Amino acid sequence: MPVAGWHVNAMAKFTRIETVQKLKNTGLVPVFYHAEVDVTRKVLQAAYQAGVHVFEFTNRGDKAHHVFSDLIDFARKELPGMAMGVGSVIDAPTAALYMQLGADFIVSPILDAATAEVCNQRKVLWSPGCGTPSEIDRAHRLGAEIVKIFPGTQVGGPGFVKAIKGPMPWTEIMPTGGVSPEKENLQAWFDAGVACVGMGSKLINKQLIEERDFSRIQADIKKAYQLIQDIRSL
Repeated sequence: MPVAGWHVNAMAKFTRIETVQKLKNTGLVPVFYHAEVDVTRKVLQAAYQAGVHVFEFTNRGDKAHHVFSDLIDFARKELPGMAMGVGSVIDAPTAALYMQLGADFIVSPILDAATAEVCNQRKVLWSPGCGTPSEIDRAHRLGAEIVKIFPGTQVGGPGFVKAIKGPMPWTEIMPTGGVSPEKENLQAWFDAGVACVGMGSKLINKQLIEERDFSRIQADIKKAYQLIQDIRSL
């Protein structure tokens, strides 16, 4: 029997190409997990009100899929245009579970062919974690439109992205890990040629979560989003 609230015949709201364009146009993907549904809803709403209409919920805690099920229902009803993704997905069954709940995109810290296959079958955007040119090439062959560079700083930072874009200029890259909302950091990544960036705790401050200061969280997300738009308009 399906769990109450699950979308038995759910599917992504946006096509793979629509989702790619959303990620590229926005330039910023907030990455967040919390066990409390109400907290996660409010962070999602803060991102939406800040103008960021893509969001990556991380599959980290116990029963995370239950939280996501509620979150995506909320987004579909209250936040029109919000593309909902799930991160930290390391295998095909987990990807299938979240796609059944309606996920618009799947993000992995690793390159896994079985996950690629199940996402491609449903025409859902899959962004795998890569750390070498060979992994990026393999991801392309498996159908990845945007590859995740993870962990961004340890892999080589903006310099790594620039080096990859030389011989492989068609590569669309989203670094996560080592991206911060300061202008100098964002400038370096976008000057190197990234399509968008993922940011977690450096964007969504843990202290502000504890204080339930969602208006400040919204302001922080809006500031980072505006910085990115300003950098890309130069």
